[in-house]
Amino acid sequence: MIDLPSAHPLSARRGSPLSGRIRVPGDKSVSHRALMLGGLAVGRTTITGLLEGEDVLATARAMALMGASIAREDDDASGASVWTVDGVGVGGLAEPAEVLDMGNAGTGARLLMGVVATHPITALFTGDASLRKRPMGRVIDPLSRFGATFLARAGNRLPLALKGAAEPLPVTYRVPVPSAQVKSAVLLAGLNTPGETTVIEPVATRDHTERMLIHFGARLVRRQGDDGADVLVLSGQPELTGGPVRVPGDPSSAAFPLVAALLVPESDLLLEGVGLNPLRTGLFDTLREMGADLEVLNVREEAGEPVGDLRARASALKGVEVPADRAPSMIDEYPILAVAAACAHGTSRFHGLAELRVKESDRLAAIVRGLEACGVEATTEGDTLIVKGQGEAPQGGAVVQVDLDHRIAMAFLVLGMVSVEPVRIDDGRAIETSFPGFVDLMTGLGAHLTTEQETFA
Repeated sequence: MIDLPSAHPLSARRGSPLSGRIRVPGDKSVSHRALMLGGLAVGRTTITGLLEGEDVLATARAMALMGASIAREDDDASGASVWTVDGVGVGGLAEPAEVLDMGNAGTGARLLMGVVATHPITALFTGDASLRKRPMGRVIDPLSRFGATFLARAGNRLPLALKGAAEPLPVTYRVPVPSAQVKSAVLLAGLNTPGETTVIEPVATRDHTERMLIHFGARLVRRQGDDGADVLVLSGQPELTGGPVRVPGDPSSAAFPLVAALLVPESDLLLEGVGLNPLRTGLFDTLREMGADLEVLNVREEAGEPVGDLRARASALKGVEVPADRAPSMIDEYPILAVAAACAHGTSRFHGLAELRVKESDRLAAIVRGLEACGVEATTEGDTLIVKGQGEAPQGGAVVQVDLDHRIAMAFLVLGMVSVEPVRIDDGRAIETSFPGFVDLMTGLGAHLTTEQETFA
């Protein structure tokens, strides 16, 4: 999403029970990685179900600028998108003639820096107003150890110039804080580095990169270190081979209609083909602890990723305490989980949320600010979020500032579906970065969403 000229307010109010059978957009994390590794593979990769949000399309444009041939084909029989990627091989990226504008794609930007860092090319990275505020130091530090050099704005922010290492050196890097983006950037840099690149991960984070590297033919070994940390060892300069990739439904996107179905009375919703990677299912476990009527059906595996169907029915939820070690498995779902907690009976405490301060916005601050505006008591103690659930519908009746953060935007629209008075978000443009068609999908299920300006008491 590239700095559109005007805001796009959206309102949500109580509507009908949510019912139906839906398929949410493809997993954003898997989509980014499929495009990058397909572009580094030899031969053709066919990607079915690619997320066609602005974040992923920014990655597609960037890979095309560096030599990969990327095209959208006709949808398959199920209506899923089909894309083809003809790769250039590991080490074959060309220097881009244009700036790589990553829009709002923090994952795309950080992972692509890993790819470029060990190619002998120079690339200029920028993004939209939100992405330009986000620090890149967490990947600049390890990627510099390969021999890459960076010239960035104050605070290691975009725009920045990256000069890849002509003769990259393998590194051993211990990830200082749980971050799949940092781990993945280092592993992707290791692809075009001779020898073995090692990543030590004290706390396990989502493993889409590892699964997809193996799917494309890389040699990656996981073992446990003496201190219990995961140790990942990647053999550099493999020949990756293109092939089919089916992208599962994004569990982070599924979270919004799923929680809405739990909260809106008499709802019964089936979400098909959702990714069930065990390092991404913390939200589902937490909702069950809160008393959610949530059922997993038809579990299978596609392109190395576990997939299943989710049935969610309206439920009376209770407050819960979530330990810090679960945060990496649901870090993107805390905005919508906070909405569920606001409607639950009793207090919820969510620990270990430092990562939320450096997302598309300071999500901790945004969650608290939005909930308080809607009449829900919420606060933070360090990196712990505390939400005092009312056991009934919140008052609502607020205009919530979302700071171009798609997850904050969708979370508070869900709150508006159950609150006493409507809730309006000041700008819904960012939703398209991860969940294109969100408004149409939700209204088709029975939600009442509108672009009209609401009148608040």
